[in-house]
Amino acid sequence: MARQTTSFVYVTYIVSTPEKVFEAIIKPEIARRYWGHENVSDWKPGSDWQHVRANDERRVDLVGKVLEISPPTRLVISWADPARAADPASYSRVTFAIEEYEDMVRLTVSHDELEAGSGMEKGITQGWPVVLSSLKSFLETGRAIDVFAKPKAA
Repeated sequence: MARQTTSFVYVTYIVSTPEKVFEAIIKPEIARRYWGHENVSDWKPGSDWQHVRANDERRVDLVGKVLEISPPTRLVISWADPARAADPASYSRVTFAIEEYEDMVRLTVSHDELEAGSGMEKGITQGWPVVLSSLKSFLETGRAIDVFAKPKAA
């Protein structure tokens, strides 16, 4: 039986420049401020990248490869849980499309090739909106939101 896949797309508009948005995604010292993680790579096609928790633990939460990079408008990476990295079928793909939109940027994040119904799919659909909201807040105000916050109990 073929693996069922799904995708997730999120679009946001940020008062910034394509260069600043792109740098915020790839520069560890910026990403840690709004994402709580650093994206670590030399950012060349075919290179490894790691999503490293930006705390004393320094745990690698995600791994992948740089599939395509065209600063400051496009970045495509593969994405997997390190515990499943040996299985090619466990990888999904994330595309960051950054385009000028009058005096702002339209950022479209497409996460596809996700295993339907998986824990990764659930994490993605909950995670991307808060991370990208934090990126927007950070670039527009200099202040990120808490990406690790949890809903208040009723």
